[in-house]
Amino acid sequence: MTVWKKFSKISWIALLGLIVAIEPALAEDAPTTEVQYILNTFLFLVCGFLVMFMAAGFAMLESGLVRSKNTATICLKNIVLYAVSGFMFYLVGYNLLYAGVDGGFIGSFSIWGPDDATALGGDFSGGYASSSDWFFQMVFVATAASVVSGTVAERIKFWPFLGFVVVLSGFIYPVIAAWQWGGGWLSEMGFADFAGSTLVHSTGGWCALTGAIILGARKGKYDAEGRVAPIPGSNLPLATLGTFILWLGWFGFNGGSQLALGTAADAIAISNIFINTNMSAVGGTIAAAILTQVIYKKVDLSMTLNGAIGGLVSITAGPDTPTLASAFLIGAVGGVIVVFVVPLLDKLKIDDVVGAISAHLACGIWGTMIVPATNADTSFVTQAIGVLSIGAFVIVASAIVWTVLKATVGIRCSAEDEELGLDRAELGMEAYPEFGRGSQTM
Repeated sequence: MTVWKKFSKISWIALLGLIVAIEPALAEDAPTTEVQYILNTFLFLVCGFLVMFMAAGFAMLESGLVRSKNTATICLKNIVLYAVSGFMFYLVGYNLLYAGVDGGFIGSFSIWGPDDATALGGDFSGGYASSSDWFFQMVFVATAASVVSGTVAERIKFWPFLGFVVVLSGFIYPVIAAWQWGGGWLSEMGFADFAGSTLVHSTGGWCALTGAIILGARKGKYDAEGRVAPIPGSNLPLATLGTFILWLGWFGFNGGSQLALGTAADAIAISNIFINTNMSAVGGTIAAAILTQVIYKKVDLSMTLNGAIGGLVSITAGPDTPTLASAFLIGAVGGVIVVFVVPLLDKLKIDDVVGAISAHLACGIWGTMIVPATNADTSFVTQAIGVLSIGAFVIVASAIVWTVLKATVGIRCSAEDEELGLDRAELGMEAYPEFGRGSQTM
């Protein structure tokens, strides 16, 4: 009996070990439970409103980096572009991105509507509430549009700018996002862009670059010999606040892109994404601060702020795979890129008011191209194909839209309105009326 008891004990231990060994494999095929459904939905909603709050970050950053005579206009642009982006994503954008792409280039032109009938019937295989997914995807569109806003500030007309936002949020962004996130041809190739270094930030950056070239520089920014006349922003504390808000919102931007919170593995992955996102911003901030001290003999605050953003953009394509050290280095290179690209644009007489092209476009390209260094599932060739194809499409599409707007309604304000300030010229109000009209020449 003693031998039998020992045998039985060993058998139960072996059986328990077998169950533990096969449980993860069974869990992968197990149907989504109601708890998992709730947690996934919760992730989308919480991360979605964090990304939505980035709209406030862009508004504050841009408000601080423009002159006081254009502050109210930049605030108006940021809140209205968010609203326009949301409406266009409902009207056509979401289904253009997701409906029936099937390895191709584009979805369907149709209005989105929620469908949660199966979940209400007790079948949670959809994984999350459809409205939570729409909300999370929608706030990404406004981010791309906000990148454009800061670059073309202080000399673009309000309504033509919104006309561009309509096309960007209703067509340009959904089409290129469909190539990857909608299951399109780039996804089939193995292109990797976890949360949108290229799909969101470089897209906004390419639109901003073409807009800045077609629109032209602000009056007095460059003289006939090509020398740069610095035009300082009106409120650097406000710009700093905006950067911190963007940094906070980026945790939702990258963390929510895990798209699931129903298992311990998902929770661990999101935790790693959070700390990698943070560490990359740390690297970008430190690198920009040190490099401006070395080059200019003084630390440049606006460059350092954009260094933080450059670090955040750089890690966005692959925040799930690097180590903390790798994330720091990826962000640090992003900070270096910002410091060198800003003066390069000035040499080319491309007037980027807030430095968005350097932080979002240049760092977006860098972040996407470095993904294979930490992710063996993709390649540098595939990443390059994605970057170049998206860049080519966005440049052509946005250049057409900007040119049509310029030839029809006009996109640039008059020299008199630019001198007066767009707050008074287009809005009939001032952001800081207690300063008096004399301050409007700042």
